[in-house]
Amino acid sequence: QVQVVESGGGLVHAGGSLSLSCVVRGSIFRVNDMNWYRQAPGKQRELVATITRGQDTNYADSVKDRFTISRDSAKNAVYLLMNSLKPEDTGVYYCNARLRMSYYSSYDNTFWGQGMQVTVSS
Repeated sequence: QVQVVESGGGLVHAGGSLSLSCVVRGSIFRVNDMNWYRQAPGKQRELVATITRGQDTNYADSVKDRFTISRDSAKNAVYLLMNSLKPEDTGVYYCNARLRMSYYSSYDNTFWGQGMQVTVSS
């Protein structure tokens, strides 16, 4: 059974920092792309940051130069360091991982974490 376990959400004042962590647990062959999404109240879920297995990264324009995504492939973990937080960064943050379940599989399965609240007060 695969689990995507997140930690690190919470409440912070504007201008502050938070660090999010996510670990994939279970029997899998390989973790490919890992992503962070967020969903603000009344809005659709949006992609915040992506990191490939080769460590290539991509960010939403709204978080560029403030957020940093990183991963530790040996631990099947991904992290999101959020600096200079703004009230508009408030939302539920989700970890998303694309997993190759076995050596013989030709496609990735997508798994989601349970989500965690990040609240930035003004």
